[in-house]
Amino acid sequence: MTRYTHGHHESVLRSHRWRTAANSAAYLLPSLKPGLSLLDVGCGPGTITLDLAALVAPGRVTAAEVTEEALALTRAEAAKHGVETVDFAVADVHALDFPDDTFDVVHAHQVLQHVADPVRALREMRRVVKPGGIVAARDSDYAAFAWFPQLPELDEWMALYQRIARSNGGEPDAGRRLLSWARAAGFTEVEATASTWCYADDETRTWWGGMWADRIVHSDMARQALSAGEASEADLARLSEGWRAWSTAEDGWFTILHGEILCQKSA
Repeated sequence: MTRYTHGHHESVLRSHRWRTAANSAAYLLPSLKPGLSLLDVGCGPGTITLDLAALVAPGRVTAAEVTEEALALTRAEAAKHGVETVDFAVADVHALDFPDDTFDVVHAHQVLQHVADPVRALREMRRVVKPGGIVAARDSDYAAFAWFPQLPELDEWMALYQRIARSNGGEPDAGRRLLSWARAAGFTEVEATASTWCYADDETRTWWGGMWADRIVHSDMARQALSAGEASEADLARLSEGWRAWSTAEDGWFTILHGEILCQKSA
């Protein structure tokens, strides 16, 4: 098993709760229709999950997380919006506790970059999807992130994140590997695409930069960096100030590349 690099500090959830099906699963949406059953692996705070639930209703969505603590975030979101077509399960994607051929769609957003064995995870996702059904995954590719201005603090942040994520057993450059992992997992019908998030106006720049300015000093990643001796508190404070400097740059631009796969299970 890996250790989750980000954790669930408010600064992390601030980012995750921004995600919707429209901005994070657009590649999957044409494949959805009312009445389908869907498993959402690694549902996090549940904003994408509830969007997917609305699209497949009256079909049911099963929201899955590795701990009850993490799953409680989606439970709370569903209760807040009065959504009753979502079920909840604590589950390890390496060994899903569902029968073969259970779901029409299995979805995972920003999950495979954090798991110990992405190919095994995809095999499990393939096992529990019905013949003719779809396994969908989207993961960012950290080495492909690009930004301007080229502040040295952001270069240091990237190098630190790569070290911490890899020491936790993850693959931060997962996006470019999704197609390869899908092939290794036994899928023969795979559509591989890419999409981006881009922060380049005052509102999104302030939000993204401010979020990371907090996250680099308060999240689990910060604690892991300190305990592993990868950074000092002074280092993290300096990186935080770099993020704040980027967020106030009038010409600041940041883009995140994501790899995506739609895998159809042979009938």
